[in-house]
Amino acid sequence: MQVRLLVVISTYLLLVACGGGISTRDHAPTRPPDVSNVPNAVPRDEQKSKYGNPAHYDVLGKRYYTLNSSKGYHEKGIASWYGKKFHGKRTSSGEIYDMYAMTAAHKTLPLPTYVEVTNLANGKKVIVRVNDRGPFHDNRLIDLSYTAAKKLDIISHGTGSVEIRAITKKGYYASSSAPETNATKNNYVGLYLQVGAFSTPRLAEQLKEKLQRKISDAILIVPLEKPGGNLYRVRVGPLSNVEYGDSLAQQLVNLGFYDAHIVVE
Repeated sequence: MQVRLLVVISTYLLLVACGGGISTRDHAPTRPPDVSNVPNAVPRDEQKSKYGNPAHYDVLGKRYYTLNSSKGYHEKGIASWYGKKFHGKRTSSGEIYDMYAMTAAHKTLPLPTYVEVTNLANGKKVIVRVNDRGPFHDNRLIDLSYTAAKKLDIISHGTGSVEIRAITKKGYYASSSAPETNATKNNYVGLYLQVGAFSTPRLAEQLKEKLQRKISDAILIVPLEKPGGNLYRVRVGPLSNVEYGDSLAQQLVNLGFYDAHIVVE
């Protein structure tokens, strides 16, 4: 079973390695259907999939560790989407990918997991079932099915700033009854490139000075109070868009800064 598990994952990862830029590698249906009435995935209690849940796996030289549980998972980041190119192909969980279903891919959440995804630009929400692995791009958090991305209005942009949180059968009803507020709709979305995080301000300042000698973008140090001690995060931005963040991240890699990744505030 373990051998088959690794074969399924390895084969899929070689096919997908989706990582962003999805608009140039994938495409929507030739005649896009009306997805406005497609219902959310409905969370239910499920056993972990026999496939797609190894303790860890490696893709493109990077190791990913699968979470034992989705409980309490809550994160902001960049969503991409995948569509016709992978429609009908096998996912990491062994299921067949259906771009018209409310599903998604994630690098570390257990398969399956249900998550609520909120587009931070417009407040729209969907609930999807995570049954796949990806996207394997440092600056992407989740890969949505075509339909889920369409309902969030991110298809035309290729990516979108989102907030995702794991949700259970019990939590689904609480979420679906919560009204969408104007505050949610009008949230400001800030994109930054985080280059490092340190336990002392001195180390953060040293990195900031190094970056200032290499790039002309604004660089700031953002403290984060934690019970075990403050964290000082070195960030570039705000960024004008995700594409510029990708380009700048690659530029920094070429300059020897290997940990840069986009964060959403």
